[in-house]
Amino acid sequence: MSTARIRLFAAPVCLILLAAASYRTNSPRVMSEAATAFLNSLDQGQKSRASFDFNNEERLNWHFIPRERKGLPLKAMTSEQRPLAQALLASGLSQTGYIKATSIMSLEEILKIAEKNTPPGRRDPEGYFFSVFGTPSETGTWGFRIEGHHLALNYTLVGNRVASSPMFYGTNPAEVRTGPRTGLRVLGREEDLARDLLNALTPDQRKTAVVSEEALKDILTMADRKAALKGQANGLSASKMNAKQRSMLHAVLDEYVANAPEQSAQARLDQIKKAGNNMFFAWTGSGERGKGHYYRIQAPTFLVEYDNTQNAANHVHSVWRDYEGDFGYDLLGGHYQSSHR
Repeated sequence: MSTARIRLFAAPVCLILLAAASYRTNSPRVMSEAATAFLNSLDQGQKSRASFDFNNEERLNWHFIPRERKGLPLKAMTSEQRPLAQALLASGLSQTGYIKATSIMSLEEILKIAEKNTPPGRRDPEGYFFSVFGTPSETGTWGFRIEGHHLALNYTLVGNRVASSPMFYGTNPAEVRTGPRTGLRVLGREEDLARDLLNALTPDQRKTAVVSEEALKDILTMADRKAALKGQANGLSASKMNAKQRSMLHAVLDEYVANAPEQSAQARLDQIKKAGNNMFFAWTGSGERGKGHYYRIQAPTFLVEYDNTQNAANHVHSVWRDYEGDFGYDLLGGHYQSSHR
């Protein structure tokens, strides 16, 4: 067979394999296979740190600050185990989401260098903890969490359905301003797209969207186990936007949707579609880049929050929350809620 014919034959085969890989990567089966492979690589002591009963209260004990956690950290794994942990991380994210997650982990090294007198272990790119709740299964009920400073990824699997929130991403610095990585903005699009929308509003619309001239100091829901905001949604309703502005609103949401793998991303898109114009865009603080600001997009079933005020507005916290779907509440149903109230 000629080289040209081989190439012609190989091209469609590669496309088929890539399509299959994409499908598998975003399926509950790959999550369960990745979790099983990871657990099987651990010795008994490591496994006792990484494994929890599904109903263990620890499954809801999430946060994004630099602190010690339960679970098995990367630094306690061998060189053979770490790729399996990274495979588990990748199974819960899109390519975009995975790149952001690993970049966030790498920022710990920048902080370690910048904070010369920081306590040992406080800034650690290997201080990210892996936990599995229940027995991984393609059709059963189980979950896993990957968490450390500025990264908190929570997954609950019930049958062939996946819940992927709370999903928290943060960056410090938001923009690297010195050294060989100068200019890196891991969550830059989350900021820029929202500011583009703010600047596209008319003066009257902007008065409604900007609910306070003083920026909120952090996201409102923090690490609460149940996402909730007091009072009615405020800000500018999507129903009061023109077509171009609504398209810009959707572009902001798409940036958060794009972090999730295919199945979870589609579920988020379905939520956005169902919400229609029943979404509110609220901003606090300055609209000028480099100054403190906060925004949120609130809909009946989900909430996006973003804050950049700390460290002279160079420190981002962002999160996607589901009012009824965090930790798989909606998938697990009333029994779970009553037993964990």
